[in-house]
Amino acid sequence: MVEAMQRRASEGSTMKSFNSIILKFPKIDESLRKYKAIFEQFDEDKNGAIDKEELKHCFAKLEISFTEEEINDLFEACDINDDMGMKFNEFIVLLCLVYLLKEDPTALHAYDVMWKFYVTLEKSRMGMPNLEATFETLVDAFVFLDKNKDGHVSKNEMIQAINETTTGERSSGRIAMKRFEEMDWDKNGMVNFKEFLFAFTHWVGIDDAEDDDEEGEATV
Repeated sequence: MVEAMQRRASEGSTMKSFNSIILKFPKIDESLRKYKAIFEQFDEDKNGAIDKEELKHCFAKLEISFTEEEINDLFEACDINDDMGMKFNEFIVLLCLVYLLKEDPTALHAYDVMWKFYVTLEKSRMGMPNLEATFETLVDAFVFLDKNKDGHVSKNEMIQAINETTTGERSSGRIAMKRFEEMDWDKNGMVNFKEFLFAFTHWVGIDDAEDDDEEGEATV
């Protein structure tokens, strides 16, 4: 994943400031909400997560067959929080990672089950909107933050990105650290693309049901 992001970073970013990322929030929010409608078709008991049985039922509706091993592999890749269910933000992270890796057959081999799932959704009759424009915006935003193009975002890079937007404001450092802490999920001081995607779903207002009261805080 890091190597794929480094290759993408070599192409540069169209983003000019952190504010230019924020301006994309409404469009991304609209797009992700369309994906959420599809996610909710999978979530038969409406508990905010897709379990293995629900996934099997959905595959049956789509008239595709996954082996038990493939379903287990898919869940192992998606269930990032190890809570035996695929939440919506995990669903989005899965699809975006496959999009990022799709042009690298070697890397994608480890994601072959996820790729099959991705292609099935694109070709299904469930009304999946075009994925590529939204995911390319997310990749572009990460590339803007990754100033040294090493496939990670550091605290200093986040501060630099915020300072470019809020020059002269005394609060810019505090804002940058808050945003970085929201991204640094494993608290190791470096943010990878997967962690960035988790934070982004929160920033644009798409998050797990238990976080609904925190939605709408995505402002700088």
